[in-house]
Amino acid sequence: MSDAILSLTDLLDRASAKRFLEAPPPEDLGLAEHLPFPFLALVGQREMKLALLLAVINPNIGGVLLVGPRGTGKTTAARSLTGLLPEVDRSRCAYGCLPEDIEEGGVEAVCPDCAKRFAEGDPLTYRGRVRLIELPLNARLEDVVGGLDERAGAQSRLRLRRGILARADRNLLYLDEVNLLPDDILDAILDAGAQGIYTLNRGPFTVTYKARFVLIGSMNPEEGRLRPQILDRFGLRVVVRGLEDPKERLEAYRRTIAFRNNMHSVIEQYADASEGIHREVVTARELLPNVQLTAHAERFGLDLIQRMGIDSLRAEITLFETARAHAVADGRRKASLSDVRAAAPMSLRLRRSAFMQDFFKTRDQEEEEIDELLANICKKSSKKSPAKKKRGSAKP
Repeated sequence: MSDAILSLTDLLDRASAKRFLEAPPPEDLGLAEHLPFPFLALVGQREMKLALLLAVINPNIGGVLLVGPRGTGKTTAARSLTGLLPEVDRSRCAYGCLPEDIEEGGVEAVCPDCAKRFAEGDPLTYRGRVRLIELPLNARLEDVVGGLDERAGAQSRLRLRRGILARADRNLLYLDEVNLLPDDILDAILDAGAQGIYTLNRGPFTVTYKARFVLIGSMNPEEGRLRPQILDRFGLRVVVRGLEDPKERLEAYRRTIAFRNNMHSVIEQYADASEGIHREVVTARELLPNVQLTAHAERFGLDLIQRMGIDSLRAEITLFETARAHAVADGRRKASLSDVRAAAPMSLRLRRSAFMQDFFKTRDQEEEEIDELLANICKKSSKKSPAKKKRGSAKP
């Protein structure tokens, strides 16, 4: 880690407290540009920003769900991650073939085109930045998983078109208003995310695509609830509330207006800090495999989950993986009890189910009733059963 920057979390706090200088708006050339609001220009919401960064550092966390009312910066925060994301090895193939596939399963594990490239010594991958793939609210199931290419069909050829899930491989997949998505689309996304692959069957074609992505979702609870099995798939859960400090709300207003008037100026003022965060994220991802949990931290985490009465084993996975990411973000190779404490609120909230608690309570009462009835009936039966007569005592 750099000596000038104590840690990623330290840099996050410094950049968030920065004030920007007003600049005159540039000439409007009428050109459309995709310029997301700088991540570090977001005012307050430290837990939300930290959760997103930790999920990027460690994909094993299982993604992030942002829960809160409208207008609190959930979508803005997710989109603003694009400038901080690291680079990964990307497949040059439509099916996502990678050199690691050949190492594990031989040449037969990749498509014929990639097998040919490998034999000729051509690289199967290139370096590219992680991207944020957004799922449109009006997306159909075919848009998500893929289907037959209509343009190729017009030319009397059959060819499959990759869906959003395949394009999301090794990227971030953002689901805005996740609680409003159709069940079939959500099920397809969650199944693919859990397996890391999915199989598409269309006509004579059967193709398996890779879908290893970090899932980020946002929702407004007043617009509808999220099914428990879907909620459980998100690793971190952040409750995003509106800013309460009047000074922070005023600062957020000023930054928003400044960005609308002169996007380039605001982005430039946060460019150095954003590049610093980007370098720290890359370094943290490289060091993460060497980070271990202390025995004390493991015992503390397990005891905490048990006391909370959480059934899902994803709680341990998320809690400990988040603690490891938090430690490496601070430049440490050991995740201690303090890292588990920092990770616990984000990892464990919204994991208990009142329905399941009532269900098991009722079942326990039923089991006790069954055991008591069995014991009483067996006791009465043993009293009523006639005693066996001794041999030879019967009268002729």
